[in-house]
Order: sequence, then structure tokens, then C-alpha cells
Amino acid sequence: MNRKQLYDICGEMLEKSGNEDYEFDTLCIFQDTLHDKYPLFRPAEEVSAEDEKAIREMAERRSTGYPLQYILGEWEFYGLTFRLSENVLIPRPDTETLIENVLEICRRQGMKSPKIADLCSGSGCIAITLKKMLPDAEVSAVELSDGAVDIIKENSALNSADIKIIKGDVLKAETAAMFRDMDIIVSNPPYVTAEEMAQLQKEVRYEPEMALYGGEDGLDFYRAMTALWKNSIAENGWLLYEYGDGQHSDVEKILIDNNFNNITLTRDLAGIFRTASAQNRR
Repeated sequence: MNRKQLYDICGEMLEKSGNEDYEFDTLCIFQDTLHDKYPLFRPAEEVSAEDEKAIREMAERRSTGYPLQYILGEWEFYGLTFRLSENVLIPRPDTETLIENVLEICRRQGMKSPKIADLCSGSGCIAITLKKMLPDAEVSAVELSDGAVDIIKENSALNSADIKIIKGDVLKAETAAMFRDMDIIVSNPPYVTAEEMAQLQKEVRYEPEMALYGGEDGLDFYRAMTALWKNSIAENGWLLYEYGDGQHSDVEKILIDNNFNNITLTRDLAGIFRTASAQNRR
């Protein structure tokens, strides 16, 4: 069977499953399996039996709603490649806004070698990206899940990023006590509400619940982490959060209640308030 024939079969399978991005997903599967960025430039080229089997299996799995990123085993974030598994949240373009916020603060404040901690690090995409963008920074990734810690180690090696990887519970005082005089603490914590958890899209249900569920109103981590970690931030240091759609006012209030000021709420590329940055004034 040639490439075009197999491509059409897989595309039709995904389209019938209700996948609105079936053309993109089919192309990604072909690119990954055939190691060819433009697999349809040679539509009449025969596909080996081994590759055909692999492509069909990947397309069938995707047709069930299993996330494309987990099928491929890696995904791009801020121009870097990150390995993935079901132990970690899939990196999303929304989170790149958080990276931009940190870089802007460092430019504005003239910070060349800031001390940065990424809490609830997951795949390590935030910590590793910041280390790549700020080579002289001292960057730590804090994560509780054993499976996620393993992925962070893989991604750190993959991207040649020399970061500190710390297994710890960000909601425990002993973890926060390990950090002092941090210039920047950044986090994309769990923020999905109980109501939203019950209505998650099929694909999202494959992602780890501990990386998604943020309590009844989605704000449990923000309340606990802000109160706990503010003492780990240097005078005039910064705390930055990503949060869910519609949570900006609540997150801002939590920051104000904990004596942070100079608070900036930033929209993502879709125009949705997505991140908050706040300065620590003790």
C-alpha cells in the first residue's frame, strides 16, 4: 500500500470518530512513524508492512480519543521537544504565556542569573524552558509524582538543561523550607474545579487527575501555596501563576490577601486571562 492510500484510510477513520483535527493528527502519525516531515511529497511510495501496522495501530488508538501527544510520546513546547507519558500533563501553548512573563520580568529587572523554582513541575517544560532561555539561572523543578520526576529527568537530559530536580510535596512546609531568597517562583498548579472534572473532554480524562483537580472551586493550591511559599521568596521577588478561565479575580485576591502587590494579569493568545505575576513586599 502506498502512502496516499494509507493516509486516506487513516484520515477517514479519524474523521468518522468525530476528530475535527483528523488531517493534522494523521499527518503527525505519518511524520512520526516514517521520520519524514513531508510524507505526502512522495504519495506513491510504498509503506513497509511494519510501518503500515504501526500507523494503523496509532490511528486506531487515536480514534478512541486517546491523546495524540501520548501516542507520539513527545510534544513541542516553546520550540523545545519534551517526552511525555500519562504521568504528566500535556504541555499547552497557553503555558507559554507564563514563560514570556518570567522572561519579561528578568529583562525589566536586569536579572541575569535568577534563582527560580517551578512548583508542580510535571513534564518539566517550564523549568527546562526557563533554563534554556536563561542559561545562567539556577532553576529547580519540584514535583511529587515519581512518574513525573522520571519524565523531568528524561527531558532535562534530552534538552541538555542542568536543573535541580526535587521530589517533594509543594503543600508541605518542609518542602518550602528547602528554598530561601528565591527571585522567582512559578507554577502551573492543578486548577480544574469539581464541576469541570465531571465534564472533562474525553482526551483530557487520560491526563493525571492529580495534575488537574484543584479542589471544589479549583483554587486549593493557590490558597495553600501562596501562604506557604511567600516566605521562600526574596524581598521584591516574584510569584507567577497560570490559572483557568474565569479564575483571575480569585487568584488576584489570594495574592492581595498575602500582601503581594504590583500584580499583573496577562491574557493568552486566545484573549483569556491566563497568568498572574505578583511582587513580594514583606
